Amino acid sequence: MRHRNNVKQLGRTPSHRDAMFSNMLASFYLKESIVTTKQKAKELKKISEKLITRAIKNTELKDTDSGKKLHNKRIVLKVVKDEDAVKKLFDEIAPRFSSRKGGYTRIFLLGRRPGDAAEMAMIELVEKKAARKAKDTVDLKAKSEKKEKKEKKQKD
Repeated sequence: MRHRNNVKQLGRTPSHRDAMFSNMLASFYLKESIVTTKQKAKELKKISEKLITRAIKNTELKDTDSGKKLHNKRIVLKVVKDEDAVKKLFDEIAPRFSSRKGGYTRIFLLGRRPGDAAEMAMIELVEKKAARKAKDTVDLKAKSEKKEKKEKKQKD
């Protein structure tokens, strides 16, 4: 019986599973979307949403609560070993989701993998597209300004 066993084993030992998810989380936070199997994506969603919530709580703390802020970072660093990914999580991702109560990630099913017919899925951050749109509008403004400068130089 599997009473109170909430972790999917995925055919791996606990140490292998922890290392695998640590690496997947680091890639996920750095790239903001990854492609993996459906079962791994479901487990990754559980873990990542808890860590994002921890990071959001950290951004809501005042500067006087530096001990609690450090404690939150250390808890996340126990799971995600990559310091760059943790820095991005706390500095960029958490402030983006500070107004949300949950549901920071989404999973898209992609079909079956040709080699072994495993169900593939893409997991990504929900607010990734909004950030991309904002970046695109800034890029378009910069391009239009460059065009105007070129046109002025050609007229002169």
